[in-house]
Amino acid sequence: MRSVAVVGTGLIGTSIALALRDRGITPYLLDANPEAAHTAADLGAGVVGVPRTPVDLAVLAVPPQHVATSLHQQQVRGLAHDFTDVSSVKVRPHAEAAKLGCDLARFVGGHPMAGREQSGPLAARADLFRGRPWVLTPSESAGERVVARATALAELCEARPVVMEPAQHDRAVALVSHTPHLVASLLAARLLHGDESHLQLAGQGLRDATRIAAGDADLWTDILSSNAAAVVEVLSELALELDAAVDALRELAEAPSVPGPARAHLNDALARGVRGRGLIQGRALSGVAAGK
Repeated sequence: MRSVAVVGTGLIGTSIALALRDRGITPYLLDANPEAAHTAADLGAGVVGVPRTPVDLAVLAVPPQHVATSLHQQQVRGLAHDFTDVSSVKVRPHAEAAKLGCDLARFVGGHPMAGREQSGPLAARADLFRGRPWVLTPSESAGERVVARATALAELCEARPVVMEPAQHDRAVALVSHTPHLVASLLAARLLHGDESHLQLAGQGLRDATRIAAGDADLWTDILSSNAAAVVEVLSELALELDAAVDALRELAEAPSVPGPARAHLNDALARGVRGRGLIQGRALSGVAAGK
C-alpha cells in the first residue's frame, strides 16, 4: 500500500496519519473543518487536499452516523480504490451504506481499540495504536484486496488486527467500552451535587473511575445512539445488579454488623468485581510481557 487519504482529522484520524508518516507514507488530509485539517498538517500528519488520482485506501475517521454518507460521497468522488472506517459501531453504518448503494466490495469496517479522553488533532499520537487490537469486520461482499489493505493499515500503525463479525463487535464494545463510558459519565455527574468540602476529598480512585467521562459528549451521544440495542442489553443487566446492591445496603443500614443474606450479597458482588477486573488485568500484563 503506497497511498492513503484520511477523511476526518480528529484524534483518531490524525493519529493514524502520524503513524503512517513514521512509516514513510504521506497521507492526504480531508476534513469538513479546514482548520482541523491544517492543524493536523502542521503537526506533520500529511498534506491537506484531495489527491489528483485515487489513492490505494481511504480511511473514514468520522463518527458512526456519518460513515455511510461519507463512504458514498468519497466513492462517487473517486477518492480511493478501497475504503475502511474506524468508527466504534459496525452494524448500523454498514446497513446504511448498503441502503445508499455504496460499493461494499471495496469497503471493510475497522475499529482500532485505542483512544484518549482528549479529542481533536492536538491530542493525536503516532504511537496511539501500538500493541492495541484493531478490529476488522469484513462482510461477505468485501473483496480480498480491501481486506488486505485494511489489515496492512492496522499493521503499519503497529496494532494487532482482529477479525470479527459486525454484530459480534458491537456486542463486545457495548461491554468493554460503551457501557463503561456511560457509567463513568453518570458517576462523574453525581459530583455536580457534591459540596466543595466533599470534592476536596476526591482521590486517585475516583479520578481513575471517571477519567473517560471527559470524552466529547456529542461524539459519545452519537456512539451510544448508534449502538443503543447492544448497550441496553448490558446496561439492563447492570441496573439489576445495582438494584440488588441498593436493597442489600438498605438492609445493612438497619443492621450493619449482623451476618445475613444482605452482607453475603454485597461481599459476593465485590468478589465478582475482583475476578472480573483480574480478567482484563491479566491480559494487560501479558501484553506488556510480550512487548505490546
